[in-house]
Amino acid sequence: MKKTLLNFLLPSASARAVRQFTPVLACCGALGLLAGCSSEPDSHVVSAPPPPAPTSVVMTTTTTTAPATAATPVIIDGNTAYVPTSSAATPVVSTTVVTQAPPAPQQEVVMAQPSPQHVWIAGYWTWRNDQYQWMAGHWELPPRPDSTWTAPRWEQEGNSYRFYEGYWD
Repeated sequence: MKKTLLNFLLPSASARAVRQFTPVLACCGALGLLAGCSSEPDSHVVSAPPPPAPTSVVMTTTTTTAPATAATPVIIDGNTAYVPTSSAATPVVSTTVVTQAPPAPQQEVVMAQPSPQHVWIAGYWTWRNDQYQWMAGHWELPPRPDSTWTAPRWEQEGNSYRFYEGYWD
């Protein structure tokens, strides 16, 4: 019994050796990790000058026509006065003409139809801030039950492209 207790209190030679070499092994491992982190791989980034400015000149012409106004005679206290009124039959029309061809239409995911009356208005390219911008498709209620949607379009005219707005007919 005395011998077992003595072996328990006095560690063996192999246990002492392990305790003595543990800090050395820990330092070597940490040194190995740090040495591996200090080397950087060769850079594969190639720096190049920026691309030149586009050589094609984009010309834009936008015209807007306002509704026509007419004077309607009105009698006030026995005198005839003319009050300007606008014609509701003449809508505001905007025309855009550019010299750069529009991009191909984008693929769209058509969401579920909100109701049987809703009509899908497909997306299209429009011209804003001197560049083409995509207008996403959406569901819309027609103004009248018998209305049909005429989609917006770009038509080539010589070396330029004219934009025609979409509308309900």
